[in-house]
Amino acid sequence: MSGKIQQNLSQRLSQKLSPQQIQLMKLLQVPTAALDQRIKEELEANPALDEGQEEANEEEMGFGSEKEKEKEKEPETDDDIEPEDTREEEVDLSDYMEEYLEDDTASYKLSTNHYSSDEDDKTIPIPVENTFHEYLESQLGLVKLEEHEKQVAKQIIGSIDDDGYLRREPIAIVDDLAFSQNVTTTEEEVEKVLKVVQRFEPSGIGARDLRECLLIQLQRKHRETDKDIDHENIHLAIKLIDKHFDEFSKKHYEKLKKQLSVSSEELKAIIDEVLKLNPKPASGYSSGANRLQQYIVPDFLIDIKEGELELTLNTRNAPDLRISEHYKEMLKSYGGSGKRKRDKKEREAVMFIKQKIDAAKWFIDAIRQRQQTMYKTMYSILQYQYDFFLTGDQKRLRPMILKDIAEITGLDISTVSRVANSKYVQTEFGTKRLKDFFSESLQTDSGEEVSTLEVKKILTELIEAEHKKKPLSDEKLKDALRDAGYNIARRTVAKYREQLNIPVARLRKEL
Repeated sequence: MSGKIQQNLSQRLSQKLSPQQIQLMKLLQVPTAALDQRIKEELEANPALDEGQEEANEEEMGFGSEKEKEKEKEPETDDDIEPEDTREEEVDLSDYMEEYLEDDTASYKLSTNHYSSDEDDKTIPIPVENTFHEYLESQLGLVKLEEHEKQVAKQIIGSIDDDGYLRREPIAIVDDLAFSQNVTTTEEEVEKVLKVVQRFEPSGIGARDLRECLLIQLQRKHRETDKDIDHENIHLAIKLIDKHFDEFSKKHYEKLKKQLSVSSEELKAIIDEVLKLNPKPASGYSSGANRLQQYIVPDFLIDIKEGELELTLNTRNAPDLRISEHYKEMLKSYGGSGKRKRDKKEREAVMFIKQKIDAAKWFIDAIRQRQQTMYKTMYSILQYQYDFFLTGDQKRLRPMILKDIAEITGLDISTVSRVANSKYVQTEFGTKRLKDFFSESLQTDSGEEVSTLEVKKILTELIEAEHKKKPLSDEKLKDALRDAGYNIARRTVAKYREQLNIPVARLRKEL
Protein backbone atom coordinates (compact mmCIF):
# COMPACT_ATOMS: atom_id res chain seq x y z
CA MET A 1 0.00 0.00 0.00
CA SER A 2 1.56 3.28 -1.11
CA GLY A 3 0.85 6.59 0.61
CA LYS A 4 0.32 9.93 -1.09
CA ILE A 5 1.79 13.15 0.21
CA GLN A 6 -0.28 16.20 -0.69
CA GLN A 7 0.72 19.80 -0.32
CA ASN A 8 -1.98 22.46 -0.05
CA LEU A 9 -1.65 26.22 -0.06
CA SER A 10 -4.15 28.08 2.09
CA GLN A 11 -4.53 31.72 3.02
CA ARG A 12 -5.69 32.77 6.46
CA LEU A 13 -6.33 36.26 7.81
CA SER A 14 -5.69 36.78 11.50
CA GLN A 15 -5.48 39.85 13.70
CA LYS A 16 -3.49 40.15 16.90
CA LEU A 17 -3.43 43.03 19.33
CA SER A 18 -0.03 44.61 19.99
CA PRO A 19 1.15 45.07 23.60
CA GLN A 20 0.42 48.81 23.23
CA GLN A 21 -3.17 48.13 22.11
CA ILE A 22 -3.71 45.71 25.00
CA GLN A 23 -2.37 48.36 27.39
CA LEU A 24 -4.80 50.92 25.95
CA MET A 25 -7.76 48.53 26.27
CA LYS A 26 -6.90 47.93 29.93
CA LEU A 27 -6.53 51.65 30.64
CA LEU A 28 -9.91 52.38 29.05
CA GLN A 29 -11.55 50.19 31.68
CA VAL A 30 -9.96 52.13 34.54
CA PRO A 31 -12.25 54.84 36.00
CA THR A 32 -10.82 58.25 36.89
CA ALA A 33 -11.02 57.40 40.61
CA ALA A 34 -8.48 54.57 40.09
CA LEU A 35 -6.36 56.13 37.32
CA ASP A 36 -4.06 57.98 39.72
CA GLN A 37 -3.20 54.70 41.47
CA ARG A 38 -2.58 52.97 38.13
CA ILE A 39 -0.18 55.75 37.07
CA LYS A 40 1.63 55.55 40.43
CA GLU A 41 2.12 51.81 39.92
CA GLU A 42 3.65 52.44 36.48
CA LEU A 43 5.91 55.19 37.89
CA GLU A 44 7.18 52.76 40.53
CA ALA A 45 7.66 49.93 38.03
CA ASN A 46 9.42 51.97 35.32
CA PRO A 47 12.23 54.36 36.38
CA ALA A 48 12.31 55.84 32.86
CA LEU A 49 8.85 57.33 33.44
CA ASP A 50 8.71 60.57 35.39
CA GLU A 51 6.19 63.12 36.60
CA GLY A 52 6.18 66.71 35.39
CA GLN A 53 6.00 68.62 32.15
CA GLU A 54 8.61 68.24 29.43
CA GLU A 55 11.33 70.83 29.97
CA ALA A 56 13.02 70.74 26.57
CA ASN A 57 11.63 72.63 23.58
CA GLU A 58 10.03 70.21 21.15
CA GLU A 59 11.22 72.04 18.04
CA GLU A 60 14.82 72.12 19.26
CA MET A 61 14.76 68.40 20.01
CA GLY A 62 13.16 67.62 16.64
CA PHE A 63 10.20 65.80 18.25
CA GLY A 64 7.53 64.14 16.18
CA SER A 65 9.00 64.04 12.67
CA GLU A 66 6.95 61.97 10.23
CA LYS A 67 9.91 59.70 9.40
CA GLU A 68 10.51 58.87 13.07
CA LYS A 69 6.80 58.19 13.69
CA GLU A 70 6.71 55.78 10.75
CA LYS A 71 9.78 54.00 12.12
CA GLU A 72 8.07 53.68 15.51
CA LYS A 73 4.94 52.17 13.98
CA GLU A 74 6.86 49.43 12.09
CA PRO A 75 6.58 46.16 14.00
CA GLU A 76 9.81 44.49 14.99
CA THR A 77 9.99 40.95 13.61
CA ASP A 78 12.10 38.06 14.79
CA ASP A 79 14.36 38.56 11.72
CA ASP A 80 15.25 42.04 12.93
CA ILE A 81 16.69 40.73 16.20
CA GLU A 82 20.10 39.13 16.02
CA PRO A 83 21.08 36.35 18.43
CA GLU A 84 23.21 37.59 21.34
CA ASP A 85 26.29 35.69 20.23
CA THR A 86 26.20 36.91 16.60
CA ARG A 87 25.22 40.56 17.21
CA GLU A 88 27.53 43.08 15.57
CA GLU A 89 30.08 44.40 18.01
CA GLU A 90 29.98 47.88 16.53
CA VAL A 91 26.79 49.68 17.56
CA ASP A 92 25.94 53.15 16.33
CA LEU A 93 24.01 54.62 19.24
CA SER A 94 23.14 57.73 17.26
CA ASP A 95 20.32 55.68 15.68
CA TYR A 96 19.00 54.91 19.13
CA MET A 97 19.28 58.57 20.11
CA GLU A 98 17.09 59.60 17.17
CA GLU A 99 14.52 56.87 17.60
CA TYR A 100 14.17 56.78 21.37
CA LEU A 101 14.86 60.33 22.49
CA GLU A 102 13.63 62.51 19.67
CA ASP A 103 9.93 61.80 19.76
CA ASP A 104 6.88 63.59 21.09
CA THR A 105 6.79 62.21 24.63
CA ALA A 106 5.54 65.33 26.33
CA SER A 107 2.58 65.39 28.68
CA TYR A 108 -0.56 63.65 27.44
CA LYS A 109 -2.64 66.63 28.58
CA LEU A 110 -3.47 68.06 25.21
CA SER A 111 -3.68 71.81 24.61
CA THR A 112 -7.43 72.02 24.39
CA ASN A 113 -10.21 73.37 26.53
CA HIS A 114 -11.94 69.98 26.61
CA TYR A 115 -10.07 69.08 29.81
CA SER A 116 -10.83 70.22 33.33
CA SER A 117 -8.58 73.01 34.61
CA ASP A 118 -9.11 72.08 38.24
CA GLU A 119 -5.54 71.43 39.41
CA ASP A 120 -5.93 72.35 43.08
CA ASP A 121 -7.34 69.08 44.42
CA LYS A 122 -5.53 66.21 42.75
CA THR A 123 -5.92 63.75 45.61
CA ILE A 124 -8.66 62.86 48.05
CA PRO A 125 -7.52 63.13 51.69
CA ILE A 126 -7.92 59.85 53.57
CA PRO A 127 -8.82 60.24 57.24
CA VAL A 128 -6.64 58.26 59.66
CA GLU A 129 -8.87 56.16 61.91
CA ASN A 130 -9.28 52.66 63.27
CA THR A 131 -10.81 50.00 61.09
CA PHE A 132 -14.08 48.32 62.04
CA HIS A 133 -12.27 45.11 63.03
CA GLU A 134 -9.82 47.07 65.21
CA TYR A 135 -12.83 48.69 66.89
CA LEU A 136 -14.20 45.22 67.73
CA GLU A 137 -10.80 43.97 68.95
CA SER A 138 -10.50 46.99 71.26
CA GLN A 139 -13.59 45.71 73.10
CA LEU A 140 -11.85 42.42 73.95
CA GLY A 141 -10.10 44.18 76.82
CA LEU A 142 -13.48 44.90 78.42
CA VAL A 143 -14.41 41.23 78.88
CA LYS A 144 -12.85 38.43 80.92
CA LEU A 145 -11.41 35.82 78.56
CA GLU A 146 -8.52 33.40 78.83
CA GLU A 147 -5.60 34.00 76.45
CA HIS A 148 -6.64 30.95 74.42
CA GLU A 149 -10.22 32.27 74.18
CA LYS A 150 -8.93 35.69 73.05
CA GLN A 151 -7.19 34.01 70.10
CA VAL A 152 -10.50 32.37 69.18
CA ALA A 153 -12.31 35.73 69.57
CA LYS A 154 -9.78 37.47 67.28
CA GLN A 155 -10.31 34.78 64.63
CA ILE A 156 -14.10 35.25 64.88
CA ILE A 157 -13.75 39.04 64.62
CA GLY A 158 -11.49 38.68 61.58
CA SER A 159 -14.13 36.49 59.94
CA ILE A 160 -16.94 39.07 60.33
CA ASP A 161 -17.81 40.69 57.00
CA ASP A 162 -18.41 44.36 56.14
CA ASP A 163 -22.12 44.07 56.99
CA GLY A 164 -21.33 42.75 60.46
CA TYR A 165 -22.25 39.10 59.85
CA LEU A 166 -20.26 35.96 60.59
CA ARG A 167 -20.63 33.90 57.41
CA ARG A 168 -18.25 31.05 58.40
CA GLU A 169 -19.38 27.91 60.21
CA PRO A 170 -17.79 27.08 63.62
CA ILE A 171 -16.01 24.04 62.13
CA ALA A 172 -14.41 26.27 59.48
CA ILE A 173 -13.13 28.64 62.21
CA VAL A 174 -11.73 25.62 64.08
CA ASP A 175 -9.83 24.62 60.92
CA ASP A 176 -8.67 28.21 60.29
CA LEU A 177 -7.14 28.41 63.77
CA ALA A 178 -5.48 25.00 63.44
CA PHE A 179 -3.90 25.66 60.04
CA SER A 180 -3.01 29.37 60.25
CA GLN A 181 -2.14 29.79 63.95
CA ASN A 182 -1.60 26.24 65.20
CA VAL A 183 -4.33 26.80 67.82
CA THR A 184 -6.48 23.82 68.82
CA THR A 185 -10.11 24.51 69.71
CA THR A 186 -13.58 22.98 69.39
CA GLU A 187 -16.89 23.99 67.83
CA GLU A 188 -18.36 24.28 71.33
CA GLU A 189 -15.67 26.76 72.38
CA VAL A 190 -16.16 28.79 69.18
CA GLU A 191 -19.91 28.98 69.92
CA LYS A 192 -19.21 30.03 73.53
CA VAL A 193 -16.77 32.81 72.51
CA LEU A 194 -19.11 33.93 69.72
CA LYS A 195 -21.81 34.62 72.33
CA VAL A 196 -19.33 36.98 74.02
CA VAL A 197 -18.49 38.76 70.72
CA GLN A 198 -22.22 39.16 70.02
CA ARG A 199 -22.44 41.33 73.15
CA PHE A 200 -20.07 43.87 71.57
CA GLU A 201 -21.09 47.13 69.97
CA PRO A 202 -22.71 47.70 67.55
CA SER A 203 -25.71 45.63 68.59
CA GLY A 204 -26.35 42.67 66.29
CA ILE A 205 -22.70 42.10 65.41
CA GLY A 206 -21.51 38.55 64.75
CA ALA A 207 -24.95 37.18 63.80
CA ARG A 208 -25.07 34.28 61.33
CA ASP A 209 -28.21 35.52 59.52
CA LEU A 210 -30.79 38.33 59.55
CA ARG A 211 -33.10 36.54 62.00
CA GLU A 212 -30.32 36.14 64.60
CA CYS A 213 -29.17 39.74 63.98
CA LEU A 214 -32.65 41.13 64.74
CA LEU A 215 -33.09 38.86 67.76
CA ILE A 216 -29.79 40.01 69.32
CA GLN A 217 -30.86 43.65 68.98
CA LEU A 218 -34.38 43.04 70.33
CA GLN A 219 -33.15 41.00 73.31
CA ARG A 220 -30.64 43.70 74.23
CA LYS A 221 -33.34 46.35 73.93
CA HIS A 222 -35.68 44.28 76.10
CA ARG A 223 -33.04 44.20 78.89
CA GLU A 224 -32.80 48.01 78.95
CA THR A 225 -34.61 49.89 81.70
CA ASP A 226 -35.49 52.98 79.68
CA LYS A 227 -39.06 54.06 80.52
CA ASP A 228 -39.68 55.12 76.90
CA ILE A 229 -39.29 51.54 75.67
CA ASP A 230 -42.54 49.60 75.23
CA HIS A 231 -41.33 46.30 76.68
CA GLU A 232 -44.59 44.53 75.83
CA ASN A 233 -44.19 45.32 72.13
CA ILE A 234 -40.50 44.36 72.28
CA HIS A 235 -41.46 41.03 73.87
CA LEU A 236 -43.99 40.37 71.07
CA ALA A 237 -41.44 41.46 68.47
CA ILE A 238 -39.01 38.85 69.85
CA LYS A 239 -41.75 36.22 69.57
CA LEU A 240 -42.52 37.41 66.03
CA ILE A 241 -38.89 37.06 64.85
CA ASP A 242 -38.08 33.94 66.86
CA LYS A 243 -41.20 31.87 66.10
CA HIS A 244 -42.82 33.39 63.01
CA PHE A 245 -39.93 34.85 60.97
CA ASP A 246 -41.02 33.10 57.74
CA GLU A 247 -44.53 34.58 57.88
CA PHE A 248 -43.07 38.00 58.75
CA SER A 249 -40.66 37.97 55.80
CA LYS A 250 -43.48 36.99 53.43
CA LYS A 251 -45.85 39.59 54.93
CA HIS A 252 -48.59 37.12 55.82
CA TYR A 253 -50.23 39.66 58.13
CA GLU A 254 -53.51 37.79 58.64
CA LYS A 255 -51.66 34.70 59.85
CA LEU A 256 -49.50 36.81 62.17
CA LYS A 257 -52.50 38.49 63.78
CA LYS A 258 -53.93 35.06 64.65
CA GLN A 259 -50.61 33.62 65.84
CA LEU A 260 -49.84 36.61 68.08
CA SER A 261 -53.50 37.28 69.01
CA VAL A 262 -53.23 40.98 68.18
CA SER A 263 -55.19 43.52 66.14
CA SER A 264 -53.97 45.21 62.94
CA GLU A 265 -52.94 48.34 64.91
CA GLU A 266 -51.05 46.27 67.49
CA LEU A 267 -49.30 44.23 64.78
CA LYS A 268 -48.27 47.47 63.06
CA ALA A 269 -46.73 48.74 66.32
CA ILE A 270 -44.83 45.44 66.77
CA ILE A 271 -43.52 45.51 63.19
CA ASP A 272 -42.49 49.17 63.65
CA GLU A 273 -40.23 48.05 66.52
CA VAL A 274 -38.54 45.58 64.16
CA LEU A 275 -38.17 48.19 61.41
CA LYS A 276 -36.24 50.44 63.80
CA LEU A 277 -33.45 47.82 63.98
CA ASN A 278 -30.31 47.82 61.83
CA PRO A 279 -30.17 44.85 59.40
CA LYS A 280 -26.49 45.67 58.67
CA PRO A 281 -24.97 46.50 62.06
CA ALA A 282 -21.50 47.31 60.66
CA SER A 283 -22.80 49.82 58.11
CA GLY A 284 -22.20 52.83 60.35
CA TYR A 285 -18.70 51.71 61.36
CA SER A 286 -16.99 51.38 57.96
CA SER A 287 -13.34 52.40 57.91
CA GLY A 288 -12.06 55.40 56.01
CA ALA A 289 -10.66 53.10 53.31
CA ASN A 290 -14.02 51.40 52.84
CA ARG A 291 -15.81 54.72 52.61
CA LEU A 292 -13.32 55.87 50.00
CA GLN A 293 -14.40 53.01 47.77
CA GLN A 294 -17.95 54.35 47.88
CA TYR A 295 -16.93 57.80 46.61
CA ILE A 296 -17.85 58.48 43.00
CA VAL A 297 -15.33 60.55 41.08
CA PRO A 298 -16.98 61.59 37.79
CA ASP A 299 -14.95 60.89 34.65
CA PHE A 300 -16.82 63.59 32.69
CA LEU A 301 -18.48 66.89 33.56
CA ILE A 302 -21.37 68.40 31.61
CA ASP A 303 -22.37 72.00 32.33
CA ILE A 304 -25.13 74.12 30.85
CA LYS A 305 -23.75 77.53 29.86
CA GLU A 306 -26.04 80.04 28.18
CA GLY A 307 -28.40 77.27 27.12
CA GLU A 308 -25.63 75.16 25.54
CA LEU A 309 -24.00 71.97 26.85
CA GLU A 310 -20.28 72.01 27.60
CA LEU A 311 -18.35 68.76 28.06
CA THR A 312 -15.05 68.48 29.91
CA LEU A 313 -12.95 65.45 30.79
CA ASN A 314 -12.01 65.19 34.45
CA THR A 315 -8.21 64.83 34.58
CA ARG A 316 -7.57 66.06 38.13
CA ASN A 317 -6.24 62.69 39.31
CA ALA A 318 -3.78 62.26 36.43
CA PRO A 319 -0.33 63.93 36.75
CA ASP A 320 1.76 65.13 33.79
CA LEU A 321 4.08 62.42 32.51
CA ARG A 322 7.40 62.55 30.63
CA ILE A 323 10.52 60.52 29.89
CA SER A 324 13.07 60.72 32.71
CA GLU A 325 15.85 63.24 31.94
CA HIS A 326 18.25 60.95 33.83
CA TYR A 327 17.52 58.07 31.46
CA LYS A 328 17.95 60.34 28.44
CA GLU A 329 21.36 61.42 29.73
CA MET A 330 22.33 57.80 30.37
CA LEU A 331 21.53 56.87 26.78
CA LYS A 332 23.41 59.93 25.49
CA SER A 333 26.48 58.98 27.51
CA TYR A 334 26.64 55.59 25.78
CA GLY A 335 26.31 57.18 22.34
CA GLY A 336 28.79 59.99 22.84
CA SER A 337 31.61 58.54 20.75
CA GLY A 338 29.57 57.15 17.85
CA LYS A 339 30.56 53.72 16.47
CA ARG A 340 33.04 51.66 18.42
CA LYS A 341 33.41 48.17 19.79
CA ARG A 342 31.33 47.65 22.91
CA ASP A 343 31.40 44.81 25.37
CA LYS A 344 28.44 42.68 26.31
CA LYS A 345 27.68 44.64 29.52
CA GLU A 346 27.47 47.92 27.64
CA ARG A 347 25.15 46.41 25.02
CA GLU A 348 22.92 44.99 27.76
CA ALA A 349 22.81 48.37 29.50
CA VAL A 350 21.83 50.10 26.25
CA MET A 351 19.08 47.56 25.57
CA PHE A 352 17.77 47.86 29.15
CA ILE A 353 17.57 51.67 28.89
CA LYS A 354 16.01 51.41 25.43
CA GLN A 355 13.32 48.99 26.68
CA LYS A 356 12.47 51.17 29.68
CA ILE A 357 12.19 54.32 27.54
CA ASP A 358 10.09 52.35 25.06
CA ALA A 359 7.70 51.21 27.81
CA ALA A 360 7.45 54.76 29.18
CA LYS A 361 6.63 56.18 25.74
CA TRP A 362 3.98 53.50 25.15
CA PHE A 363 2.37 54.24 28.52
CA ILE A 364 2.29 58.01 27.93
CA ASP A 365 0.83 57.43 24.47
CA ALA A 366 -1.75 54.98 25.86
CA ILE A 367 -2.85 57.56 28.47
CA ARG A 368 -3.14 60.19 25.73
CA GLN A 369 -5.20 57.85 23.53
CA ARG A 370 -7.35 56.92 26.54
CA GLN A 371 -8.26 60.56 27.10
CA GLN A 372 -9.00 61.12 23.40
CA THR A 373 -11.12 57.95 23.10
CA MET A 374 -13.08 58.72 26.26
CA TYR A 375 -13.81 62.28 25.19
CA LYS A 376 -14.85 61.20 21.68
CA THR A 377 -17.23 58.55 23.08
CA MET A 378 -18.78 60.81 25.71
CA TYR A 379 -19.24 63.65 23.20
CA SER A 380 -21.18 61.29 20.91
CA ILE A 381 -23.38 60.17 23.83
CA LEU A 382 -23.98 63.80 24.75
CA GLN A 383 -25.11 64.64 21.21
CA TYR A 384 -27.29 61.51 21.04
CA GLN A 385 -28.99 62.26 24.38
CA TYR A 386 -28.85 66.07 24.10
CA ASP A 387 -32.45 66.64 25.27
CA PHE A 388 -31.89 64.62 28.44
CA PHE A 389 -28.65 66.40 29.41
CA LEU A 390 -30.38 69.74 28.79
CA THR A 391 -33.53 68.98 30.83
CA GLY A 392 -32.74 66.02 33.12
CA ASP A 393 -36.07 64.45 32.12
CA GLN A 394 -35.54 60.68 31.99
CA LYS A 395 -38.48 60.32 29.63
CA ARG A 396 -36.43 62.18 27.01
CA LEU A 397 -33.78 59.48 26.86
CA ARG A 398 -33.63 58.01 23.37
CA PRO A 399 -33.15 54.28 22.73
CA MET A 400 -29.38 53.83 22.40
CA ILE A 401 -27.22 50.73 22.11
CA LEU A 402 -23.43 50.34 21.95
CA LYS A 403 -23.59 49.87 18.18
CA ASP A 404 -25.13 53.35 17.73
CA ILE A 405 -22.19 55.08 19.43
CA ALA A 406 -19.67 52.78 17.74
CA GLU A 407 -20.99 53.79 14.31
CA ILE A 408 -20.89 57.53 15.16
CA THR A 409 -17.36 57.44 16.61
CA GLY A 410 -15.89 54.86 14.25
CA LEU A 411 -14.69 52.90 17.28
CA ASP A 412 -15.15 49.20 17.90
CA ILE A 413 -18.19 48.15 19.98
CA SER A 414 -15.88 46.55 22.58
CA THR A 415 -14.00 49.87 22.93
CA VAL A 416 -17.27 51.78 23.51
CA SER A 417 -18.26 49.14 26.06
CA ARG A 418 -14.97 49.60 27.95
CA VAL A 419 -15.52 53.36 28.10
CA ALA A 420 -19.16 52.99 29.23
CA ASN A 421 -18.48 50.47 32.01
CA SER A 422 -17.67 51.84 35.47
CA LYS A 423 -17.58 55.46 34.22
CA TYR A 424 -19.67 58.34 35.57
CA VAL A 425 -20.73 61.73 34.24
CA GLN A 426 -21.54 64.71 36.45
CA THR A 427 -24.51 66.66 35.11
CA GLU A 428 -26.65 69.55 36.32
CA PHE A 429 -29.12 66.90 37.53
CA GLY A 430 -26.76 64.63 39.47
CA THR A 431 -23.97 62.16 38.75
CA LYS A 432 -25.05 59.37 36.42
CA ARG A 433 -23.53 56.04 35.40
CA LEU A 434 -22.71 55.95 31.68
CA LYS A 435 -24.05 52.44 31.10
CA ASP A 436 -27.47 53.58 32.36
CA PHE A 437 -27.92 55.69 29.21
CA PHE A 438 -27.91 52.57 27.03
CA SER A 439 -31.25 50.86 26.49
CA GLU A 440 -33.25 48.92 23.93
CA SER A 441 -36.13 50.48 22.02
CA LEU A 442 -39.85 49.82 22.44
CA GLN A 443 -42.68 50.76 20.10
CA THR A 444 -45.77 52.53 21.47
CA ASP A 445 -49.31 52.10 20.15
CA SER A 446 -48.77 55.20 18.02
CA GLY A 447 -45.70 53.60 16.38
CA GLU A 448 -43.20 55.86 18.18
CA GLU A 449 -39.84 54.39 19.23
CA VAL A 450 -39.19 54.96 22.94
CA SER A 451 -36.48 53.86 25.34
CA THR A 452 -37.13 51.02 27.78
CA LEU A 453 -35.77 53.45 30.40
CA GLU A 454 -38.86 55.60 29.80
CA VAL A 455 -41.11 52.60 30.43
CA LYS A 456 -39.21 51.76 33.64
CA LYS A 457 -39.61 55.35 34.81
CA ILE A 458 -43.40 55.19 34.32
CA LEU A 459 -43.51 51.75 35.98
CA THR A 460 -41.71 53.19 39.02
CA GLU A 461 -44.17 56.10 39.17
CA LEU A 462 -47.14 53.70 39.05
CA ILE A 463 -45.75 51.63 41.94
CA GLU A 464 -44.93 54.73 44.00
CA ALA A 465 -48.52 55.98 43.58
CA GLU A 466 -50.22 52.65 44.34
CA HIS A 467 -52.34 52.05 47.46
CA LYS A 468 -49.89 50.31 49.83
CA LYS A 469 -52.62 48.21 51.45
CA LYS A 470 -53.56 46.88 48.00
CA PRO A 471 -50.44 47.06 45.81
CA LEU A 472 -50.77 46.52 42.05
CA SER A 473 -50.03 43.06 40.69
CA ASP A 474 -47.90 42.64 37.55
CA GLU A 475 -51.12 42.04 35.58
CA LYS A 476 -52.62 45.33 36.78
CA LEU A 477 -49.34 47.16 36.11
CA LYS A 478 -49.43 45.76 32.57
CA ASP A 479 -52.98 47.10 32.10
CA ALA A 480 -51.97 50.53 33.45
CA LEU A 481 -49.01 50.69 31.05
CA ARG A 482 -51.22 49.70 28.15
CA ASP A 483 -53.64 52.47 29.06
CA ALA A 484 -50.65 54.84 28.84
CA GLY A 485 -49.87 53.54 25.33
CA TYR A 486 -47.11 51.02 26.15
CA ASN A 487 -48.20 47.63 24.87
CA ILE A 488 -46.00 45.16 26.76
CA ALA A 489 -46.56 41.66 28.15
CA ARG A 490 -46.95 40.81 31.84
CA ARG A 491 -43.67 38.87 31.87
CA THR A 492 -41.90 41.97 30.51
CA VAL A 493 -43.40 44.02 33.35
CA ALA A 494 -42.06 41.43 35.81
CA LYS A 495 -38.62 41.58 34.17
CA TYR A 496 -38.46 45.40 34.37
CA ARG A 497 -39.71 45.33 37.98
CA GLU A 498 -36.96 42.87 38.95
CA GLN A 499 -34.33 45.00 37.16
CA LEU A 500 -35.51 47.95 39.26
CA ASN A 501 -35.16 45.80 42.43
CA ILE A 502 -38.87 46.22 43.22
CA PRO A 503 -40.44 43.22 45.03
CA VAL A 504 -43.69 41.54 43.99
CA ALA A 505 -47.04 43.05 45.10
CA ARG A 506 -47.39 40.76 48.14
CA LEU A 507 -44.05 41.96 49.57
CA ARG A 508 -44.92 45.62 48.93
CA LYS A 509 -48.05 45.34 51.07
CA GLU A 510 -48.23 47.49 54.20
CA LEU A 511 -50.64 47.48 57.15
